[in-house]
Amino acid sequence: MKKLTITTLRHTALIGICLVMVFPLIWMMLGSVKTSKEAMNPDMFLPDIIHLENITYVFKYTPLMKYIGNSIFVALIATAIQLVTGAMLAYAFAFIDFKGRNLLFGIVMGTYMLPSAATYIPAFVLLSKMGLLNSRTGLIVSQSVSIFGIFLLRTAFLQFPKELLEAAKMDGAGDWKILWKVVAPVTKSSFITFGLMSFISLYNNYMWPSLITKDERYYQVAQGLRSFFIEDGAYGTNWARVMAGSTVIIIPLIILFAFTEKWFISGLSGDTGVKG
Repeated sequence: MKKLTITTLRHTALIGICLVMVFPLIWMMLGSVKTSKEAMNPDMFLPDIIHLENITYVFKYTPLMKYIGNSIFVALIATAIQLVTGAMLAYAFAFIDFKGRNLLFGIVMGTYMLPSAATYIPAFVLLSKMGLLNSRTGLIVSQSVSIFGIFLLRTAFLQFPKELLEAAKMDGAGDWKILWKVVAPVTKSSFITFGLMSFISLYNNYMWPSLITKDERYYQVAQGLRSFFIEDGAYGTNWARVMAGSTVIIIPLIILFAFTEKWFISGLSGDTGVKG
């Protein structure tokens, strides 16, 4: 009886926390089918009439779908590059014994402690000299390495059995083949977790793309949503349409998470698939 009570309390607490976390999302989705006046009324949770014209307006009369396409393209390419660069560096730090390895890893991780804003000016100057401002190439190249990804993948690689590594080397496999044919398949949950987190971060990124892209053709979703819907100021904004646009923006992320939830959770829990 006591165990049942504790379990009930635990589940009740978790349900309550989940409701608090998901409430802003629900409010936004409901606001997308309200009038602008209803969307700004805190006492009105459900709409009197469902106004699907807000969603229709976003698809027909705004460039938001183009911005979503830009964000998906940049996020996919940059995430793929981050997976490759992160795996290579993580493999070197985990399996290759070279002089100064721990010191170099400490320096790399030390850069993770720097505020992102501290890197904006030197990165901007570098991209300017390379002629990569106002371009998708600049957005991708400037986000091609993730320090967090290196740390996450190295942690997973360190759990990989040394016996399998030595066996692969004895069979004549090189480091490149060992990484992608032996280590990566076993630690795929960590790769998926890193890829999902990286994609979400890149897809939602606002500050850095806003600094290096001024051409509307290359706008990301966060830039596009702000520039298009809030151009008339807070008091002239149709907030129901803003919420409709925001709802459309998060659809790719919801679909992505739905298909990768199992691996994402196992990666966060530290289950790399390696059995001792």
